[in-house]
Amino acid sequence: MTAPARCLLAALLLAASAAPPAVAQDPAAFAAEKCSRYRQATADALRRWGSEGLSAEFLAAHAAFIDGGCQGPPSICPRPGRETDFANAMTVRAMNAGMASTFLPWACR
Repeated sequence: MTAPARCLLAALLLAASAAPPAVAQDPAAFAAEKCSRYRQATADALRRWGSEGLSAEFLAAHAAFIDGGCQGPPSICPRPGRETDFANAMTVRAMNAGMASTFLPWACR
């Protein structure tokens, strides 16, 4: 093993040993945390991009999802255009915040 490779391996082992142990989180608490993160991301997105092009029906269904604790089966089908752009942006934000894509309310049947 080369000297740089040994140094890299040593650094990785040191970093791994310094990391705190993983702690199991209560599923209900994590669900509430995810919904809080999603609520904030939604407020940020609407403040930044506005609601132009988002139908009243879409906004009401999305608000109901959040107000309901982000629970329930996905049931919001974004229309092509601005609603799909919003849904895509929220999906990326949710994934970046550590939420699975199955958390999201989007479903077109």
